[in-house]
Amino acid sequence: MAAAITFACLLGLSLLAGKGLGPLLTGSVDNELAAAVASASASVSAGQRPQAPPGVTVRVLDTAGDPVDGQSAPGLSSRVVHDLKAGDRVETDGSRWRGTVVSAPDGSQRLVAAYAGRVGFASAVRSGTFWLLMTALLGALVATLTTWLVVRSALRPVARMGRTLHTLPSGERLPLPEAHDELRALATEFNALLSRQEEANDRLRRFTGDAAHELRSPVASIRVQAEVAVANPDPELSQETLVDILTEAERLSALLDGLLSLARSDAGELPPAEPVELVSEARAALDRLPAGSPDARLSGVTGQVWAWATHAEVELVLSNLLRNACRYAEGQIVVSVLARPSMVRLVVDDDGPGIPPEHRERVFDRFYRVSGDRARASGGTGLGLAMVAEAVRRRGGQVQAGESPEGGARFQVTWRAGR
Repeated sequence: MAAAITFACLLGLSLLAGKGLGPLLTGSVDNELAAAVASASASVSAGQRPQAPPGVTVRVLDTAGDPVDGQSAPGLSSRVVHDLKAGDRVETDGSRWRGTVVSAPDGSQRLVAAYAGRVGFASAVRSGTFWLLMTALLGALVATLTTWLVVRSALRPVARMGRTLHTLPSGERLPLPEAHDELRALATEFNALLSRQEEANDRLRRFTGDAAHELRSPVASIRVQAEVAVANPDPELSQETLVDILTEAERLSALLDGLLSLARSDAGELPPAEPVELVSEARAALDRLPAGSPDARLSGVTGQVWAWATHAEVELVLSNLLRNACRYAEGQIVVSVLARPSMVRLVVDDDGPGIPPEHRERVFDRFYRVSGDRARASGGTGLGLAMVAEAVRRRGGQVQAGESPEGGARFQVTWRAGR
């Protein structure tokens, strides 16, 4: 590419210079002839014999074009003689003329003319153009070689960096160059990329291990209960076993649905957002609570409040937050919807045991539980809050866990305001 661009530029300049070579040579001849005519005119006016510079011939003629310098007739036509007396530049076969009329000491009018031959002029133009083109080609080759060497030298540290990356042990980072230049910026970006990749791999390993652990328990429970039912064909025991199997199957189905939802979110599947009315969605979610749930009410509502999300995402957030609140609340759940010009907030408070401060950041991690055991006494899958956080954050919102005024847990979700 460098060779092509350089050659194109130099070729254009060479053709332009070759085109101007002829007028340049003609102009040089005209300048020399003008100087010779001026010098000869001064000599003729002073009654002296004019001297001609090398390559130029000076003639002294009368106004009719006849010679008065003792030489042979120049063979000029009357038209040419008229143009020379007018001071014009004249071109004849093989010669370039320039002249002027001066007064001799005796008062007679004399035509002082100078001419130079143009033999080989066209050949000189062709040769000059040819060598200009050859120079352009040579210049393009030199520019190509120079560009290749410079780029190769500039990219040598990048090649070393690539070789280092291939052999870089896990957990190590690229050494940063001392100079604060593009290479240091590139190494910094590579190190940041390696950090993100290792963090993603760690999350994937933890997620895979937790998912396998979570799936193993319901599957093992279903298998054991089925084996018991097969080994003991008692109708009453079989009915009780089927109820337990159904419970575990429902839990397994909920767990798989959560894993599938998170997998879709990780794959970047993001439907287009639209304005969603939070107050009506919150009322509908409260109406869907099962019988026997703690007392739940809607608070802090003045008119309609619109969030920039999707109905499915808002429903998922409300369902999981309310399900979590019902699981731990002792007798009361309060849902608040607050609006500001640029953002809206959904707050869910309960009067349960609350979340210790050291766990409030991690409760949104997948399969994370505040209690150290994994007995699942609460019946949760450990994915509900993770799905809430994922649904909110991918819309540019925020989700936080804190303490409610009743002493229990508070979950606050922030979305961009919809119009």
